[in-house]
Amino acid sequence: MNAATVEKECQKRTLMVLFASLIIDLVGFTVILPLMPSLLEYYHQHDKSGIYQWMLERSTEFGSLIGAPHNDRFDLVLLGGILGALFSFLQYLSSPILGALSDVYGRRQLLLATMIGTLISYVVWAISYDFSAFLMFRIIGGLSKGNVGIVIASVTDVTNHQSRSKGMALVGIAFSLGFTFGPLIGAMFSIWGSKDISGDSYTIFQYPAIFSLLLSLLDIIFIALIFKETLSESKRAQSFGKGIKGAVHLINPISIFRFDAISRINAPDLNNLRLLGAVYFLYLFLFSGLEYSLSFLVHQRHHYTSMQQGKMYLFIGVAMALVQGAYVRRLPPGSEKKTAILGMCAIIPGMLTVGFSSSSYMLYFGLLLYCIGAATVVTSITTLTSNYGEGDEKGKITGIVRSLGALARSFGPLLTCGVFWQYGACVCYLTGGLLFAVPLLLMLFIAPKEDKSA
Repeated sequence: MNAATVEKECQKRTLMVLFASLIIDLVGFTVILPLMPSLLEYYHQHDKSGIYQWMLERSTEFGSLIGAPHNDRFDLVLLGGILGALFSFLQYLSSPILGALSDVYGRRQLLLATMIGTLISYVVWAISYDFSAFLMFRIIGGLSKGNVGIVIASVTDVTNHQSRSKGMALVGIAFSLGFTFGPLIGAMFSIWGSKDISGDSYTIFQYPAIFSLLLSLLDIIFIALIFKETLSESKRAQSFGKGIKGAVHLINPISIFRFDAISRINAPDLNNLRLLGAVYFLYLFLFSGLEYSLSFLVHQRHHYTSMQQGKMYLFIGVAMALVQGAYVRRLPPGSEKKTAILGMCAIIPGMLTVGFSSSSYMLYFGLLLYCIGAATVVTSITTLTSNYGEGDEKGKITGIVRSLGALARSFGPLLTCGVFWQYGACVCYLTGGLLFAVPLLLMLFIAPKEDKSA
C-alpha cells in the first residue's frame, strides 16, 4: 500500500469519525426542539424563581408590539424564539474564541472541551426544577456549542481542494439526519411527559435530559478513544498570543464582518473572505427568519396540528439529506460558487410558493425548492471559506464564519416575526424571498480560489 493510499484511508477514517460524532451530538442537541412548548408550559405552572414570569411578560410585550395574537400558544412560541435567539447570541460570542484556541492547542483538545461543556449543560438540565436552572442550561450549552466549527476546521485539515466539498457535504448530511431523528425522539418524550405537566413529576425534562446526557457522554468517549489530532504541532499557531490575538475583540460585530483577526492573508483573498462572510450572514438572516415563521404560517393558514407539523419537518430533513448525499457530495471540485448560486435561485421561488400556498400540495412543492436551497448554499459557502487562510488560522476562520451565522440566527427570526404579524404571511414571504437576490448578486462578485496547499 503506497503513501497516497494510506493518506486517503486515514482521511476517510477521520471524516467518518467526525460524521458519526456530529450525528450523535446533533441528535442529543435537537431532542429539545419539539419539547420546548411543553417545557415552557411546565415552568409556567411550577417555576418559583420568578424569572419565567418576567421573561414571559417581556415576550408578551414584544408580541403586542409586533401585532402577534395574544394567546397561550403564540406567547410560548415567541418566548421559545427569544430563548433560541439567546442561545445563538452566546454561540456568536464563543465561536471565534474557541476556533482560535483550536489553532493553538489542536482540534482534539478543544473538541473534547466543548463536549464536556455540553455534557455539563445536560446535567444542569436534568436537575432544572425551576426556570432559573433551565436558563443556566441554555447559557452553558450556548457557550459550549463550538464543536461544529471545530469539526469543520478538522475537515479542512484533512482534505484538499479536490476532496473538501465532499467532506463538507458530510457535515451537511449529519445536520440533516440529526435534525430529522432528534426531534422525532423528542416528540416521543413530549407525548410521554406532557401527561405529567400539571403534577409533580419531572418526566417532561428529566428523561430527555438524561437521554441527551448519555449521548453526550458516548460522544466524548468515542472522540477520546478514536479521533486522532488533525492539526499537527508544526502547523499550529506558535503561541497563545498569536492564536488568540484579535479573537477577543471579535465580540465587536464590525470586526467579525471585516475578519480583522486574520493576519496571514493577502488583500484579494481577504476581500473575498469578507464578501463570503456578508453573503453567509445575509442568507442565514433571511433563511432563519422565514424558517422560524413557517410554523406560524402552517398553523394559521393550513391549520396544521403538531403531528402534521412534525411530518412536515420530517419531510424537510429527509429531502435535505437526499439532496446532500445524492447531489452535493457528487459535485466536482470548484463548483461550489455555482452550486450556491443555483441553491439561492431555487430558494427564492420556494419561499414565494410557500408564502402564497393555498393547499398542502402547493406548500410541499415550495418546501421541496426550499430544501434544495437549504441543502446546498451553506455547505457551498462553508467549503469556499475553508479554502482561505493558513493552517494555523483555519480554526479562527471557521469560528468567525460560525459566529456570523449565529448572529444572523439571533436577530433574523425576531425581525421576520414582526413583519409576519404586522403585514401577513404573503408580504413576509414575498419580501423575504425577493431579498435573497441580495446575497445572490453578491455571490456573483466572488472569484473562486484555488487551494494552493492542496
